[in-house]
Amino acid sequence: MHQDAARFLSQPVAAQPGSPLRVAVYSRIAEAIRNGLLTPGSMIPTETELGADMKVSRTVVREALMLLEEDGLIRARRGVGRFVSDTLPRIGIERIRPFEEVLGGPGQTVEVKRTQVVRQAASEFVAPGIGIEPGTDCWLWESVLIRDGEAIAHLQENVTAQPVSIGKGPAAPLEIKDDGGDTLLATLNNQLGRLAGPGECQISLSQVGPSRAKLLDLRPSDPVLVLTQFVRHSNRPFYLAKCLVSARAGHLSVMQSLQS
Repeated sequence: MHQDAARFLSQPVAAQPGSPLRVAVYSRIAEAIRNGLLTPGSMIPTETELGADMKVSRTVVREALMLLEEDGLIRARRGVGRFVSDTLPRIGIERIRPFEEVLGGPGQTVEVKRTQVVRQAASEFVAPGIGIEPGTDCWLWESVLIRDGEAIAHLQENVTAQPVSIGKGPAAPLEIKDDGGDTLLATLNNQLGRLAGPGECQISLSQVGPSRAKLLDLRPSDPVLVLTQFVRHSNRPFYLAKCLVSARAGHLSVMQSLQS
């Protein structure tokens, strides 16, 4: 590892108010990747080394690395180690629906249980997905989705907390009223008109991890499907969500159409 990268990663980290320590570790490593200190394909230090350098526990480091892998910034090679992805995530196009629609079905209603709404600094992953600079304030809506009395998914949604221009109107702060019964995307659709996109839904597989396992009544090592949504509005990055779906949710349908 390059000396500049080692020096950057060896500084202790501290959690921001209202934000878990794993997010601070995630942001430090992600910033090193985005700034080129950790180059594509390069091996990153071990959990033990990172924990010792940043003065945090291995558990915190492990959760941060899981988040980095979910977001496509690093890749794990079994028995070898973790490496920076050769290609960083990009934003493409696909029609997007709120997750209560995606995970619902005929005769099935998905309940949205809000766990927190907080204004916080955008991480290196969230910021480009919603069109702001890292460290700029954004809104995080966190929810557990419940179907037939069972928790089937954990959802985190982000939009900017900065003034934005909707349509031809002047830039103004988003006035989002949380009634506790809908996801953020459904709420935005109701208040701004349906966000037609374009957007993208990336799909990957991961483990749920200790903190989210408690919310979904799972074991930390249980597998989850990770659905990451990006949505553009007025041709700008606007909304980002990450949804961890447990196996008890059953099958998901992917709709496709032919373009002439």
